[in-house]
Amino acid sequence: MLLAILLPFLSFIVRGKILTGIVCLILQITLIGWLPAAIWAVMSLNNSRADRRNERLIRAINASKR
Repeated sequence: MLLAILLPFLSFIVRGKILTGIVCLILQITLIGWLPAAIWAVMSLNNSRADRRNERLIRAINASKR
């Protein structure tokens, strides 16, 4: 989470989203763009975590039906 706030572009690159990281870096280069880039990175990280959690829940539900 700290990485997403301090270096938003690096947060995307570490998660394997290279093109998104480059776009975020271009946005982050401007001082005004830093805040939107940080918000974008944090929201993307939270969405990614929620997606993984939902996938685990779906697998658990499907496994219990068998």
